[in-house]
Amino acid sequence: MANSDDLVRERRARLAAERLLKLKQDELHEANRKLSAHARTLSEEVVEKREETKVLRQETDAVRTELETARGAMMIAERRLWESVETIQDGFAVFDGSGVMVAANSAFLTPFDGLDCVAPGIAYPDLLRVAAEEGLVDTDDASREDWVEDMMWRWQSPTIPPRVVRFWNNVFVRLVDRRTEGGDTVSLALNITSTIRNEAKLKQARHKAEAANRAKSAFLANMSHEIRTPMNGVVGMAQLLADSPLDEEQRLYVETIRSSGEALLVLINDVLDYSKIEAERLTLHPEPFDLEVAVYEVVTLLRPSVGTKKLSLLVDYDTFMPTRFMGDPGRVRQILTNLVGNAVKFTETGHVMIRVSCLPDGTGGAQRVHVTVEDTGIGISEDLAEHIFGEFNQVDDDRNRRFEGTGLGLAITKRLVEMMGGQIWVDSVVGEGSSFGCYLQLELAEDADAKVPEPPGWLDRVLFLDPDADARDILRRQLAAQRVRVVVCDAAHDLAAAGPGDGDVVLLDEDVPPPGARGLAGDLRRDGFTGPIYLLSAGATQSGPGVGTEFDGTLPKPLRRLDVVRALATRGAPRPARQTTSAFGPQERRRMRVLAAEDNRTNRLVFSKLVQSADIDLRFVENGRQAVDAFIAERPDIVFMDISMPEVDGRQATQMIRAHEDGSGAAPVPVIAMTAHAMAGDEEKILACGLDRYMTKPLKKDTVLGYLEEFCPDACLSPLGEALKSAV
Repeated sequence: MANSDDLVRERRARLAAERLLKLKQDELHEANRKLSAHARTLSEEVVEKREETKVLRQETDAVRTELETARGAMMIAERRLWESVETIQDGFAVFDGSGVMVAANSAFLTPFDGLDCVAPGIAYPDLLRVAAEEGLVDTDDASREDWVEDMMWRWQSPTIPPRVVRFWNNVFVRLVDRRTEGGDTVSLALNITSTIRNEAKLKQARHKAEAANRAKSAFLANMSHEIRTPMNGVVGMAQLLADSPLDEEQRLYVETIRSSGEALLVLINDVLDYSKIEAERLTLHPEPFDLEVAVYEVVTLLRPSVGTKKLSLLVDYDTFMPTRFMGDPGRVRQILTNLVGNAVKFTETGHVMIRVSCLPDGTGGAQRVHVTVEDTGIGISEDLAEHIFGEFNQVDDDRNRRFEGTGLGLAITKRLVEMMGGQIWVDSVVGEGSSFGCYLQLELAEDADAKVPEPPGWLDRVLFLDPDADARDILRRQLAAQRVRVVVCDAAHDLAAAGPGDGDVVLLDEDVPPPGARGLAGDLRRDGFTGPIYLLSAGATQSGPGVGTEFDGTLPKPLRRLDVVRALATRGAPRPARQTTSAFGPQERRRMRVLAAEDNRTNRLVFSKLVQSADIDLRFVENGRQAVDAFIAERPDIVFMDISMPEVDGRQATQMIRAHEDGSGAAPVPVIAMTAHAMAGDEEKILACGLDRYMTKPLKKDTVLGYLEEFCPDACLSPLGEALKSAV
C-alpha cells in the first residue's frame, strides 16, 4: 500500500510537473512570439529612421549649399554696396543708438584726414569737438563750445533738421540725418558747393536783370513824361482851336490833329501797360466804384470817335443789378474802353450794344459780372478768333487793313480780365458783326444797397420818341423797374396819338425824322403842352437850360436809368447863386484867385487858353519855390501844381504849403496836380504829398473848369457863370 501510494503521488507529481512544463513552454512560446514581433517592429523603425536620416542628411547638405551661396551673395552685395558708397562724392556714415560711428565712407572721413581718432568707433559728440577744435568748420560768430552745443541740440531733436556747414577750404556741406526703426542714425553729408556758387551767380544775374528792368521802367516813365508834356500842347491847343470859329476845312484839320494826338496817347498807354504786364508789375488797386457810371463814362468818352458814322451806342444795364462794387475802376474802364473802342472802330453802320448783368458767384459777397459788347461790324473769321487776343496780333486782310493800332489792346484786356478772376471770349460772323464777352469777379461794395431816388409824385407818364427800337425797349424796361409808366413811340403820329397832358414828360431823341426834335417840341408847345420836354443828345453832359425855349433841358444819350428821375426831381428848383451873408446883409463877392505853377512855357499858354472863358484872377509861377512864395504873399483860392519843376518840385512845394497852413492855423487850400507822370502808383505817391486831385497831361478843358467850379469858395463869384455851368 505504501508503494501504491508512492506511485500515485509520483504520478501526480509527474503530471503536475508536465502541466507546469507545458505552461512554461506556452509562456516561453508567447514570450518568443512577442519578442519576435517587437524585434520586427524595431527593425522596421530602424529602417524608417535610416530613411529619414538619409533625407535629413540630403536636406542638410542642400541647406548648407544654400547658406554658402547666400553668404557669398551677401558678401558680394556688401562689397558692391560699400564700393558704391565709396565712389560717391557725398559723405555717408551710420551711427548706432548710442551715437557711436559704426561705419563711414572715405568722403565722410576726408575732412578729418590725418586724425586717427576719427574712425568707426568714435562717438558723435567727440566727432563734433574734433571738428571745432581743429578748426575744420566755420562756426561763424559763435564760439566753438556754443557751436558744439548747438549741433548736439540738433542731433538730439526728435526729427533732426538739415544743417549747412562750411569747412575751412570753403566747401559747403549739407548734413541730412535720419533715424531708422532700429534706433540707428544714417548721416549724409551732401556737397552743395557748386549749388551755392550757382545760386550766388543766379542772385547776381537776378540783381542785374532787376536793375535792367528798373532802368527800363524808369526809361518808359521818363519817356511817357517827356512825350506827354509836348502832347499837352498839341492836344490842348487843338481842343482850344476847335472851340474857335473855323470853316469846314480848318475844322477838319483841327479834328485830325486832335484825334491823331489822342491816338498817340492811346499807343503810349498800351506800350506802358504791356511793359508792366511783361515785367509782371501790373497790379490792381481795388476801391468802391459805380460800375454803371463807369460804363456810361466810357460811352461818353468814345462818343466823339463815332464821328459821322450812322452808328448808335446803346447800354443795357440790368435794372435789377447793383451798381456799387469793389474793384479797380481804372482797369475796369480800360477793359470797357478797349472792347467798346474796337467795336466802334470796326463798325460803320448799325449799333454797338453794351450789355451788363451779374449773378452771385457763391463765394461770400463775390459777384460774377458779365459784360457783352455786340456790334454790327465787319466780323471776324472763326480761325482768327483766338489769334486776336495775342500780343501785336491783328486780323490782317483787305477789309481791315485801313484800321490802325498796335495789336496790344485785346492782349492787355485779356490779361486784365484774368487778373480779375474772369475769362474773355468772342463770337463772330464775318460780315454780320461780333460779340465780345467777358466776366469779372467783383465784390459788392458796402453801400451796394443804396436806395435810388423816387420818381416825383406828380409824374404820370414818360412819352419817349426814338426811331431806334433797341433804345426804346431799354428805356422802357429801365423806367418800368422804377415804377414809371412809359409810352414808347417810333414816329410823330404815335406821340400825337398818346395825347401828352398834365403829369406827362416827353423825351425826344435828337435823330427823330422830320420835322425833327425841335419842330415836334414847338408843335407840342403851340398845342398847349406845358410839361417838361427833354432833348436826348449824344453831346449832352447833364440836364439844364440853354437848348432853346422849347426844351427844359438835355439828357445824355444813351440815357442812364436814373437820369430822367434825377432831372425831374430837381425840376422847378434852380440852383441858388453863391453868396455870403453877415449881420448887415449880403457881402460883395470877388473873383476867384487861381495860382498855377508850371515851368513849361507852352503848357502855361495851354492852361491860360483852357481857362480863358472863366471869370478868375489867374497868376503863373515857374517853379515850386515861387509857388510857395506866391502862396504866402497872396493866399489863392486854388492851386494848380505841376509836379516836375526845377529848384523845388510840385511835391515839395505842396508839403511846404501844407506846413505853412498848419503853422498859421489856416484852412487848407485845394491843390490840384498837373503831371505827365502816368505810371501805376504815381497817383497814390503824388496825392500822399498833400495834393487833393490828380490830372494827367494833356489836360482836359472840362476837367479844369470842373475843378474851378467844385472848389470855388462861397465868397467868390462863380468862375463859370450860370450859362457856362450848364454846358460843362
